[in-house]
Amino acid sequence: MNEINIPALVPAATAGNLTNLVAERAWFEPERVMLSRPLGEGWQSVTAREFEAEVRAAAKGLIAAGVNIGDRVAIMARTRYEWTILDFAIWFAGGCVVPIFETSSAEQVEWILSDSGSVGLIVETPILKELVTPILPAHTQHVWTMTEDVLYVLAKAGAGVSDDEIDKRRNSLVPDTLATLIYTSGTTGKPKGVQLTHGNFLSECGNVVQGASDLFLKPGGSTLLFLPVAHVFGRMVEIGAVSAGLHMAHCGDPAGRLPIDLASFKPTFVLAVPRIFEKIYNGAESRAEAAGKGKIFRKAAAVAIAYSESLDQGKTPLPLLIQHKLFDKLVYSKIRHGMGGNVEAAISGGAPLGARLGHFYRGAGIRILEGYGLTETTAGATLNLTTHHRVGSVGRPIPGTSVRIDDDGEVLIKGPIVMRGYWQNDEANKESFTEDHWFKSGDLGRIDEEGFLYIVGRKKELIVTSGGKNVAPAVLEDRLRAHPLVSQCLVVGDNKPFIAALVTLDADALKGWVAVNKKTGTSLAELTKDPDLISVIQTGVDEANKAVSKAESIRKFIILPTDFTIAGGHLTAKLSVKRHVVAKEFANEIESLYS
Repeated sequence: MNEINIPALVPAATAGNLTNLVAERAWFEPERVMLSRPLGEGWQSVTAREFEAEVRAAAKGLIAAGVNIGDRVAIMARTRYEWTILDFAIWFAGGCVVPIFETSSAEQVEWILSDSGSVGLIVETPILKELVTPILPAHTQHVWTMTEDVLYVLAKAGAGVSDDEIDKRRNSLVPDTLATLIYTSGTTGKPKGVQLTHGNFLSECGNVVQGASDLFLKPGGSTLLFLPVAHVFGRMVEIGAVSAGLHMAHCGDPAGRLPIDLASFKPTFVLAVPRIFEKIYNGAESRAEAAGKGKIFRKAAAVAIAYSESLDQGKTPLPLLIQHKLFDKLVYSKIRHGMGGNVEAAISGGAPLGARLGHFYRGAGIRILEGYGLTETTAGATLNLTTHHRVGSVGRPIPGTSVRIDDDGEVLIKGPIVMRGYWQNDEANKESFTEDHWFKSGDLGRIDEEGFLYIVGRKKELIVTSGGKNVAPAVLEDRLRAHPLVSQCLVVGDNKPFIAALVTLDADALKGWVAVNKKTGTSLAELTKDPDLISVIQTGVDEANKAVSKAESIRKFIILPTDFTIAGGHLTAKLSVKRHVVAKEFANEIESLYS
């Protein structure tokens, strides 16, 4: 099958805009709990009526500062409660939101503010304000700081603005009005501004919410948003939750607070990138190993995977059922408890999850519905549903969307979720669309006989060895990252005689391995050359190589004494490796693999 089209559940909007999601909920269900804001170590409920009141008050402050209909206002912060209020406040004021990652450099911020023409900027902290102040363009005339009680400051400044002015502005917005300019992560060249309209989001969220109604519309349903709202996936979660009336809380520090916030908020389902699910799995395995129960955990994992695979086959042998029930008490219940105890399902996107983890979590009682999309498709273009689920695939197109596989294997996408185009960049627009206006994803894929899409690699990331072999690195990298001791990896070999890899270590998992193997006191630099550790990583490489032919397999690898990080410039905000940055910084190490 080369093309699949799924009819829309929610037709493309011909009127209305995103502000209606808040205003209508406040009108029809004023006491419905929509949000929870952090309060000490607990949470304070926010009703639909209170939500709208805060949004209106902040919008009035923006108007008082001179923000006009169509103006761009940037937000630079981690995920937090104030971001959701300000997102909708900018729309209530008639403006367009320009999200910026809080990890962005001054040069990146300057480019985004200049290219977008943003008239105002809201930063999270005084430190970020110090960073951006010297590089502010002349047209960016206002800077507000979230931690300096920005909602109160705006509400006070806008006390003289009428509700009639707010209603006039928000009612002037139509589906084709620009809602946000999201700048691509910029792995190469200058970031491009992706133009997403109110109609794009209404179509995306409406069809995803209806298509996955058993999750989004579940009575008492809730989700903890810990993805960056500056990224399109986090933005879709935010707007989708508001659209569905889903009770939502925010976690802006996943590395430090995620386990705490999951335990206290207890969401019914979560949406995350695969690295989060990998970390949960690897952490559980490392703790089991440190407690001398590694063998039990690995057996439990194998049973979970076999159990999930048996569900696809329609028959589960009795011995497997008995083993699964035993390990549910010993192992799987602890995995579920670590995610808050109430999570029944999750959505994974942003990168490939892999069939192994998908089967493990489903076997452990948490169904992960993998999806696929890009900033240019308003997040998800395809999604597995509880009613149509194929582990290892990224699902079928969301309703209203068409997916086609081009002659060269590239995934093409069409539908009301596809962006209007890149901001002020005609050349990029010509390159990114076919003549009949299908969007070129840049990803390679295939569609099975039932319409499920499988992503097999990046068109532009294909490695061509000196022997002429084409290799998609993602297949190997996803497998190798599944090893508990591996944090990140980069497969190399372009114009080289064979495929090799750079590997970094997971600091938390390494501590347990060091203790168990009596290597305490050994430096990280020494560990990277330790024969025992190299042997363990080799098992992960061997497992990854099972997915490819011999000509595509990793022949050599080197363990680096440092990890790839966002702060170091190696990773994008969604934790994708910036291949060109890593290849340049570790050029000597790569060359040593072939010397």
